[in-house]
Amino acid sequence: MKNRKSVRLATIFTPFAALALLIGCTNPPNYPIEPKIEFIGLSKDTLRRGAGTEDTTFVKFSFTDGDGDIGSNDSLQLNVKDNRIGTITPLKIPFVPELGASNGIKGEIIARLFTTCCIFPEPLLDPCNDELASYPYDTVIYDIFITDRAGHQSNTIQVDPIYIQCFD
Repeated sequence: MKNRKSVRLATIFTPFAALALLIGCTNPPNYPIEPKIEFIGLSKDTLRRGAGTEDTTFVKFSFTDGDGDIGSNDSLQLNVKDNRIGTITPLKIPFVPELGASNGIKGEIIARLFTTCCIFPEPLLDPCNDELASYPYDTVIYDIFITDRAGHQSNTIQVDPIYIQCFD
């Protein structure tokens, strides 16, 4: 009788032990060492114009990185390019510590983008103050890429259009 009970317990616990062993021995993610990013969305797509902090939107994108060296305490690794004028604004990504034997990581980044001034078809107008009735909105499309601590650059994503109100 004692042997039958131990066999029954072994039969019950063996599948759970095998499952635990499989979960514990799963292969780490195999991401390339260059970061890869994918656009997820914007918190809003219309902003009041301004030269600073008058209005903001948040852009959300996901990332993977095979060696897990994303973010820095002292360098700017998130690059936002205004496609209207070609300027790149560098931003900081918080330091993500490398963990474990395999450092492949994935996650999401939410970056705050401040409003900008309008760029009118008539160059003599003040982009932050003047109004043009035939030009109520300007459209900004940003390209974003990141660079990890080893200097590997990600692919570039394009953010959905953001509309800037060119009137008050």
